[in-house]
Amino acid sequence: MTHDKALRQHLLDLLSGGNAHLDFDSVFKNVPTRMRGERPKGAQHSLWEILEHLRIAQWDILEFSRDANHKSPEFPAGYWPGTSAPPDEAAWAKSIRAFRKDLDSLCKLVADESTDLYTRIPHGEGQTILREALVAADHNSYHLGEARLVRRLLGA
Repeated sequence: MTHDKALRQHLLDLLSGGNAHLDFDSVFKNVPTRMRGERPKGAQHSLWEILEHLRIAQWDILEFSRDANHKSPEFPAGYWPGTSAPPDEAAWAKSIRAFRKDLDSLCKLVADESTDLYTRIPHGEGQTILREALVAADHNSYHLGEARLVRRLLGA
């Protein structure tokens, strides 16, 4: 296995969870509807807020990585939902699907051997696909841990 293939595989493992990292589905699977918008005592965010934040941030990283015309949301307000609870079941399900779809797209971008992991993204300020994949994996890992703790505090 070449170094490039090994690096790509390590990145995919980081993005997908496993090893020392939580995976998305183990954290957000079977969350009771009544708990999705609840903030446990001492917690800053609900599971809905964390889910939407994960979705928006990952989408932004993905789109920045592949689209020179992409405009990021306003920071920090644009990276969080406006409410602590999802408006309905459909919004929760849509957010779950969108996160998975964008994660799959990010993984495909990293796995594609024609993607140069090291070259600066032309419309960026020095970022590379390697850096963006690492940022996404790190960010997801942090907030998945936060969501797991919120679930435990809620008794889910």
